[in-house]
Amino acid sequence: EVQLVESGGGLVRPGGSLRLSCAASGFTFDTYAMSWVRQAPGKGPEWVSAISRNGAASYYAESMEGQFTISRDNAKNTLYLQMNSLKSEDTAVYYCAKARNSDYRGGYDYWGQGTQVTVSS
Repeated sequence: EVQLVESGGGLVRPGGSLRLSCAASGFTFDTYAMSWVRQAPGKGPEWVSAISRNGAASYYAESMEGQFTISRDNAKNTLYLQMNSLKSEDTAVYYCAKARNSDYRGGYDYWGQGTQVTVSS
């Protein structure tokens, strides 16, 4: 079965950095676009970033471009999100999500369990 397991979250001070990882299994990883989505307390899901199946193209929510960097290592079936200059408003549960196909603008059929990122001094 499809499994997506996020890791790398934790408590970080404002201005700090974290790298999140998502270990994927149960599907042919390199044939699917992938995304990161986050959900802050009391808020709905917010799309963060997406990456094409071969990693050649990446896409970001406007407010996050330049701060976050998405990447993938298809040989390791792993998706990454490098987060820099973190602010308190970045506090959220971060999920990786599998697209239904190679188009990140299509629907997503699986999410991981999420990893908590807390930005606080």
